[in-house]
Amino acid sequence: MDGLLLDSETLSLDAFALAVRDFGHDIPASIARRMIGLPGDACIALVLETCGRSFPVEALFAAQARHMSDLVEAGRLVLKNGVLPLLDALDARKTKRAIATSSGRARTLAHLDHVGIRARFDAIVTRDDVTRGKPDPEPYLRAADAIGVPPAECLALEDSHNGARAAHAAGIRVIVVPDLMEPDEEIRAKAHAIMHDLHEVREFLDRSPG
Repeated sequence: MDGLLLDSETLSLDAFALAVRDFGHDIPASIARRMIGLPGDACIALVLETCGRSFPVEALFAAQARHMSDLVEAGRLVLKNGVLPLLDALDARKTKRAIATSSGRARTLAHLDHVGIRARFDAIVTRDDVTRGKPDPEPYLRAADAIGVPPAECLALEDSHNGARAAHAAGIRVIVVPDLMEPDEEIRAKAHAIMHDLHEVREFLDRSPG
């Protein structure tokens, strides 16, 4: 969802920077970028590893959530390029689709409702619905099960490294559409393809049978 369907990763980084400023702490931007595609518990562990076990990490992320909400309400949450044409193409093909996200359910549903595409998915699997988040394959395995399609017959679209790792570990072909993170050698080896945007993904599907 984040960074693939929604242009939200930059907003999340901005919200994190504002939260860090609130606490008067110096957390490198590189740490925030490492959180892209990680579930919340892993993000908490990363901050504690960086700032020490006594750092008020829960308050920090609560402040980030407030700032993120303010940015969304200010109209800065928008769809990524090509989302609606891709969804229209999937509708035309009668293709089942699910979201597998590292975000929590409340945030996921609120953001999907905000941009008006929640109803266009057959299933939504969030961090609250799994025991282990990405890069573990569980989110993708649950998503495939929710739409009744074997993993080997699914195609995943991912922007993050951990998302690509999760899909690959689930036995699902993955197309990587980079957002803030360029694919490295490992991710390129795991990817079925690297594509510039969702318009290119739609064109790929248009050329595919079935």
